[in-house]
Amino acid sequence: MSPHPRDAVIVQAIRTPLCRARKGGLAKLPPATLLSTVLHGVLLKDPQQTKAKASADDYLIPPDSVQDICVGNVLSPPTAAVSFRMAALSANIPYTTSISTTNRQCSSGLQAIANIAHAIQCGSINIGIGAGAESMSMNPMGELYEKFPPEVDWDQMQNCDNSTDVMGCVIPMGVTSENVSKKYHLDRRTLDEFAAKSHQKAARAQSLGKFKSEIIPVGDVTQDDGIRPSTTVDTLAKLKPVFDKKNGSTTAGNSSQLTDGAAAVLLMSREEAMKRKLPIMGVWKSFAVEGVPPKIMGVGPAYAIPSALEKASLSTDDIDVYEINEAFASQAHYSIQTLQLDPAKVNPNGGAIALGHPLGCTGARLVVTLLNEMRREKKRRGVVSMCIGTGMGAAAVLEMEGMTSAL
Repeated sequence: MSPHPRDAVIVQAIRTPLCRARKGGLAKLPPATLLSTVLHGVLLKDPQQTKAKASADDYLIPPDSVQDICVGNVLSPPTAAVSFRMAALSANIPYTTSISTTNRQCSSGLQAIANIAHAIQCGSINIGIGAGAESMSMNPMGELYEKFPPEVDWDQMQNCDNSTDVMGCVIPMGVTSENVSKKYHLDRRTLDEFAAKSHQKAARAQSLGKFKSEIIPVGDVTQDDGIRPSTTVDTLAKLKPVFDKKNGSTTAGNSSQLTDGAAAVLLMSREEAMKRKLPIMGVWKSFAVEGVPPKIMGVGPAYAIPSALEKASLSTDDIDVYEINEAFASQAHYSIQTLQLDPAKVNPNGGAIALGHPLGCTGARLVVTLLNEMRREKKRRGVVSMCIGTGMGAAAVLEMEGMTSAL
């Protein structure tokens, strides 16, 4: 497709370090602080600058140019709508800029970007920020159903005609991982090998400084702290299964880490980027969400990726880089295998098993990492995808244009 003035383009994309929940460098910070950091940083020419206060010349665009913000978040209480508004205002973004939150579970950060991109494409706005933020330290995932149990008539749900899928929505995520392993005959060693490679790739990327261009420091925290360079298949093999203690294959070592973090992406119409003479990091080409059986929710990417590619008139071979969330090694491996993707193209710098999975942030973080990788390696097309709790998958296709904004 030829360039169009209302194409949604990305001109800046940054994230905080991803740090272990409860034990890491961001554990004592509320999600609003993480969000404020990236909302401020994504508007700067140099997000890594350490000035106490930015001057007008430091901004890529004036903060009052931003018309709307959408933030993905999963675990914060409903008052996040207030705390995130406060975060935006504290980031020197004026009250004239509106903000909303969105929750499509693990794809929330990507959904936030999609919401802004689609608003730009249809002409509702010209400039917006899609973001994601999560503190799994402040809002532990394990307490979610205790504090906010599903508000349903359980008798009705358990006895309706579609009760299998209905009740599948409340199956613990780890159990759905075991369901994928059993249904598709994935053995424990295969999953541990996948997990070990994630750490090895992430450790190498970190040692080479590949993440520096995408990370904005939070205080004195400057890098991801969940990567374990010494991880091997043999060390992972010593861990016991968590969800099926007798016959299971899913362990803490081949699952994503509980993590704190935030990410933000600055989007605008192509016409606006041209007018402001801003280089384009990437173009939003397509987005898809597909439903799958809740009890094997992890297979979502295997359905969402083909759907997003079809919308962009592309095939899997046309894609140079895939960033697929590693919620569990089982579902990530299954999706890659089913789609017959080249493993060398998938998560070249490691994934959530090594870096972590701050639920509402992950979708935005994957976009940030993808764009920086494609720019660094001079790749043209990329895909972001993840599974979604209750049985869905989401995917987006993005394209580089050589950092130009010409029509």
